[in-house]
Amino acid sequence: MTEPFTWRDGERTIAFGRGRVAEAGDVLGNRFLLLTTERAQGDAPGVAALAAQVVHVARGQVDALAGELLEMLARPRHGRIVALGGGRVIDVAKAVASAWEEEEPGWSERVAAVPTTLSAAQMTHGHRQAPGRSGPFVRPTTVLDDPALSASQPAPELAASALNALGHAFEAPTTTNANPVSTLAAVEAARLIAGAWRGGDPDAGGRDALALGALLSGYALDASQFGLHHVAAQTLARYAGVGHGQANAIMLPHTTRALARRSPRRIERLAAALGEDPAAVAAALAARTGATRLRDVGVGDTQLEDCAARAAERPQLALTPPPADRSELLSLYRAAW
Repeated sequence: MTEPFTWRDGERTIAFGRGRVAEAGDVLGNRFLLLTTERAQGDAPGVAALAAQVVHVARGQVDALAGELLEMLARPRHGRIVALGGGRVIDVAKAVASAWEEEEPGWSERVAAVPTTLSAAQMTHGHRQAPGRSGPFVRPTTVLDDPALSASQPAPELAASALNALGHAFEAPTTTNANPVSTLAAVEAARLIAGAWRGGDPDAGGRDALALGALLSGYALDASQFGLHHVAAQTLARYAGVGHGQANAIMLPHTTRALARRSPRRIERLAAALGEDPAAVAAALAARTGATRLRDVGVGDTQLEDCAARAAERPQLALTPPPADRSELLSLYRAAW
């Protein structure tokens, strides 16, 4: 089992460890606005019991969901906003706080996250904004990461979520913003995530390793930002209706090879830590999700060109130079189809 720890990193505090959800009152306080889902609330009723108001976040796209919540929610006079859930729920909370920051400074520092997947959204500034809003990008200042929650998904969904985190770990060292600390975190994250699946579905100790690996991967990605892989996966999630975890799972074996062509020595460092080719690691883990091709998740051949064109417009591609063009992106999508 991974030892529990409390990490004070600048303005934020990260409480990590199995069983630490029992400390929710001490870590999160009470009388807060809780954004969550029915599943997540059922998995952590003690967190919900501390809230002054509980709001369930629907399925959908983050920007639209945040816009809808801003129309129905009254901004609390006191307390904070807590997100209990996966990446969608956490990103919605960040987007809501960003909009409130425009109206009342200080909300960007009043966001807490209790993750229930390996998305690592609790560690990053990345999120879409509510329509018509342009507040600062928000990163939670309090994180309560209990592996009993963050690594709680059934094995197929957990594998897809793990590939999302592995995508962070593979891409972070290859961007133009990479630095020695973020790269160390990314390499260790990759080792933890890949190692947890060796020998079959992860046991409790393996799930602890996955949770820590995801947390470190988010730290690395937040420091280095993202490029080719995340652009390719996010575009599928937004415009082809693919689940975020599934998009990462299906694309990572292919985008890893594209990143290796751009940054061979950095990918070789990952390979040394993993003991095998990173693309092969991604492919083996993708097989555990039950869907390894885009056609398996309902993407039609005619959608590939549109996704390639939309992905080619993303400025983040410049962070993994040379920027992938429409032709290369289409080739990657077709290879994954």
